[in-house]
Amino acid sequence: MKTVSFRNDVLPLKNELFRLALRITLNEAEAEDVVQETMIKVWNRRDDWQHIDSIEAFCLTVCRNLALDKAKKMGNRSEGLEGSGGDPSDESFSADPERAAVLNDTMAILRRLMDSLPEKQRSVMHLRDIEGKSYKEIAVVMGISQEQVKVNLFRARQAIRHKYIQTERYGL
Repeated sequence: MKTVSFRNDVLPLKNELFRLALRITLNEAEAEDVVQETMIKVWNRRDDWQHIDSIEAFCLTVCRNLALDKAKKMGNRSEGLEGSGGDPSDESFSADPERAAVLNDTMAILRRLMDSLPEKQRSVMHLRDIEGKSYKEIAVVMGISQEQVKVNLFRARQAIRHKYIQTERYGL
């Protein structure tokens, strides 16, 4: 029987939970609230931790469900993730500002395209391509089969690719 520690097993997941919540709610303040609520719910279930196979999958599932509830309450009226993301001010960009500007524009376009995906595709793509989760882990977190994970990921990537090509061809 595995002993689970809140400090060592749950708290280190806060950044990953925040990124997942942010990808679903598209609002930093709401994502922070979701992570806090997730931590409270997980703590309140501490008596059941020994019976949970993967505390990480459990936390991600709770976070995803809370974020979906929050997004429904908000009515998806958020503006997107324009203000969050990579920091081009690091030193690797200082040598070539033109490259940095092009990369910033491309990332903004990709973020906006990803934000326009249906929630399930957006979540699957985030968990796989950004968080690096396996198909099995994503299936557990989202409560769908591994085949559905693969289908949603394929459709999300196809939609992004198609929309990106259209954007590059015709502009915004």
